[in-house]
Amino acid sequence: MVVKTALTHDEIVNTLSLYDLGAYTQSEAIQQGTIQTNYFIQTTQGRFVFRLYECRSKESVLFESDLLAYLTEHHYPSPTQVKNTQGAYVGMHRHKPYVIFEFIEGQPIEHPTAHHWQQLIQKAAELQRLTEDFRSPYTPHRWNYDSDLCRTLAHAEATRINTESAREKFAWLACELTTLDLPSSLPKGICHCDFHFSNVLFQGDELAALIDFDDANYTFLQFDLVGLIEYWAWPHTMDILDVAKARSVVQEYMKHRPFPLIEQQHLFDVYKLSILFDCVWYFSRGSADDFKEKRKIEALDSLGRQRFSDRLFRR
Repeated sequence: MVVKTALTHDEIVNTLSLYDLGAYTQSEAIQQGTIQTNYFIQTTQGRFVFRLYECRSKESVLFESDLLAYLTEHHYPSPTQVKNTQGAYVGMHRHKPYVIFEFIEGQPIEHPTAHHWQQLIQKAAELQRLTEDFRSPYTPHRWNYDSDLCRTLAHAEATRINTESAREKFAWLACELTTLDLPSSLPKGICHCDFHFSNVLFQGDELAALIDFDDANYTFLQFDLVGLIEYWAWPHTMDILDVAKARSVVQEYMKHRPFPLIEQQHLFDVYKLSILFDCVWYFSRGSADDFKEKRKIEALDSLGRQRFSDRLFRR
């Protein structure tokens, strides 16, 4: 169970006193999740979710709050925040930001069907289409995925680990970043960046909400599509990309957000960037001579940019 900050009865009651949510009756720590602390809270007015952000600045959470308010306004299926009596969504508890959300009926599923997949891909495409014009003054306070951030985070990991293997791995990653062709004209917007089915709630067979926008940021619009391809066509159990499955994801996505030519031409580069970010998240895994992300980059290079594009976008 991930509860890094245990809340006492008095703390919950005092927090709820800042809201018009009725009287507190009970609470329960949520076992799902790996980073933030989450509680179900029951009051006389209903059930709510309290999320305490353990490792985010207030400004970073304000970006997420702005995004969720925007999505709610545009009727996108996502968590709805509750304002306190001062009209704010984000509060502070023990010097950490928190938000209270309305409870959403639904459950994640372990074995998605083709119907579940179609809905998730559609909602990913709709998210990117909807947020192309979204702007928040707090955007710079997120890790917005691009080559510079990848290099900076990798260098920090190599410095922290401080081994010859880590330094060699960073040198490899830095070199790979220089090979990416990511022009400034490549469209950007908001991506969720964690499209795992544990972050999707269903009621029966129908998608109820996409949750956990903790990693959402301003990046290349193809980033979520790459994540969906990874989950469906290149899981950890496979050594190479299943191009046929990847194509099926791309074609379903493009029903809801058609790709302009520039995005078709550079999906190869965004895909490689996502793999290099995975290298950052799992920097200590493997040795500089042989590790998963290096093998995946080599597999994509073996396929080649033109062949990759042709097989995903051409008939």
